[in-house]
Amino acid sequence: MSTAETPVTQVEKKQKKKTVQWGDDPKIGFVEALYLPAIAGGIATALKHAFFKKRSTAQYPEQKPEMPPNYRGVHRLNRDEEGRVKCVACYMCQTACPANCIEIIAAPAPQDDPKWANRDKFPATFTIDELRCIYCGMCEEACPVDAIELTSIYDLTGMSRQEMIFDKEKLLSVFDETSKAGLDPVRTNRGALGPASEKSLQSADSPPPPGRGKHG
Repeated sequence: MSTAETPVTQVEKKQKKKTVQWGDDPKIGFVEALYLPAIAGGIATALKHAFFKKRSTAQYPEQKPEMPPNYRGVHRLNRDEEGRVKCVACYMCQTACPANCIEIIAAPAPQDDPKWANRDKFPATFTIDELRCIYCGMCEEACPVDAIELTSIYDLTGMSRQEMIFDKEKLLSVFDETSKAGLDPVRTNRGALGPASEKSLQSADSPPPPGRGKHG
């Protein structure tokens, strides 16, 4: 019987061969052990930023910050062309919300009103807990009719938790205020590249986002 190893045995030995290599601990000298170079480098960086870097302090609230196009702030409920709430009470946003901060109660649309003839239902109540919300934007991505959007409003304050629970009327009032002030979210005007993408491009000659062509 031959004692030569078969090719299968050689392959198994190669697979069992350890490939992990342990590195040696770095060695530092006496000066490094005193942390003097690190302290000197930190002081030099602080002095450079203090005297040679451009100041970036904003005098808030007199000087308002300019929010990026894809900023996600306070919610709003949109209206359609006839002034009705655009939401169709499909519960998609409530289902997609990871923070469970949206509550909707649907009601049949009044069929005796000609304005609601093409609608089956609408939200009788629509509330969002702005304190529980994590402003991820999942609600507006899940909405099939673009009824809910996150605006650029960032200065959200309240004296009580109840004030931070926005009902349907308050969410519609945010839509009225932002539309009147010309502060519509960029997601309102969707383009070929999707929400907020075309707004961020400085010109048509700017490079497209990664993974997309020039025309989406």
